Amino acid sequence: MTGTRQQRELTREEALRLLGTAPLGRVVFTHRALPAIRPVNHIVDGELVIFQTGSSAAITTAVDGIGTIVAFEADAIDPVRQVGWSVVVVGGARLLCDAAEIARYLAVLRPWAAGAKDDIIAIRANLVTGFRLVEADGKDEDAGPGRRRHGLDDRQRDGRPDIRDL
Repeated sequence: MTGTRQQRELTREEALRLLGTAPLGRVVFTHRALPAIRPVNHIVDGELVIFQTGSSAAITTAVDGIGTIVAFEADAIDPVRQVGWSVVVVGGARLLCDAAEIARYLAVLRPWAAGAKDDIIAIRANLVTGFRLVEADGKDEDAGPGRRRHGLDDRQRDGRPDIRDL
């Protein structure tokens, strides 16, 4: 299969849509003057990537009130078929302070890791880039895992309230 794939650039809209289908992404930030990467489950709300964390987490202490620049990456790659996509968002991250906004996101976010996670971080999608790796004939536009949407406009299928119902 080597060499039979094509890399296609994604539009901003398609990249954000695909990002909303990924159940897990990675936030990249600076911690103690060094790069740090943490996996987080997230949702996409328009131009924002939203995730939940604890007050003592490294990412929480790294984010300031004016929008610390971070990167966020998620992908869905099928290693057998060698097709899929990858999206990177770069933008300012801020810790949300508005109680109503926090409650709204806490109602739909479900962190995978145990422990207190009462803080919500929002990353503004200032720069969005992405690509899709497809078979040479282009038939694999929607191939690979990650078809379930994890954005705020998705009706929940697991009993959690949908943001539109709050």
